[in-house]
Amino acid sequence: MRIATWNINGVKARQGLLLKWLEEESPDIACLQEIKSVDEAFPRLEIEAMGYNVETFGQKSWNGVAILSKRRFDEVTRGLPGDDGDEQSRLIEGVFSVEGGVVRVCCIYLPNGNPVGTDKFTYKLGWMDRLLTFVEGRLALEEPFILLGDYNIIPAAIDAKTPENWVGDALFRPESAERWRALLNLGMTDALRAVTDEPSYTFWDFKTFGWDRGDGIRIDHLLLSPQAADRLEDVLVHKEQRGKEKPSDHVPVVGEFAF
Repeated sequence: MRIATWNINGVKARQGLLLKWLEEESPDIACLQEIKSVDEAFPRLEIEAMGYNVETFGQKSWNGVAILSKRRFDEVTRGLPGDDGDEQSRLIEGVFSVEGGVVRVCCIYLPNGNPVGTDKFTYKLGWMDRLLTFVEGRLALEEPFILLGDYNIIPAAIDAKTPENWVGDALFRPESAERWRALLNLGMTDALRAVTDEPSYTFWDFKTFGWDRGDGIRIDHLLLSPQAADRLEDVLVHKEQRGKEKPSDHVPVVGEFAF
């Protein structure tokens, strides 16, 4: 079973790119972030025509997450619990039947948090604290659980081509790293680091011409419960997508599992 994450950076702008990738790679489940679309405007019919079931949690002009699945959804959850006043669309979860039980796939778009010293950074840290509570609850179910998406977290220096350029940035702040480590300490496994110790990047900034300069960072992650980590076979970063015409600034990351 191939389960993917991709910050598409606007599904309307990348629709052709997305449909071609789905046709070529045919993931079983694809989780999208930053769809920047209300639910009604999402290209549901075109994607359903390719054999996918579609569930979205959209928002006009920014944020928004979606799950595309060749398997039917048993359950769908929208929104991160813990703050009834949070109106940002950043989490959607699906439960799917597999041989021997279920797999729970949760797609997140974690807040960026910049600039540090503003409410945006406070919101990021608060969102991560709520996420920790959410993950604790999911781990208690003792199911295969895959938490994937754009975390806006650079876990370590190896995950940036030029880590010195990110010192002080919300993606690389000690407070952010502390909460990342707390997720791992709950028992979650960083899928990519389970299969390789080599540098691998998933984002190249448009504004600083990061792709042209080969200056990338790894901020798109799959974290796995013990039951999912036991089924992990490989992780592939589709770097070639960043070189396409009018690409997203992120590339797909695909986990291969023995489900």
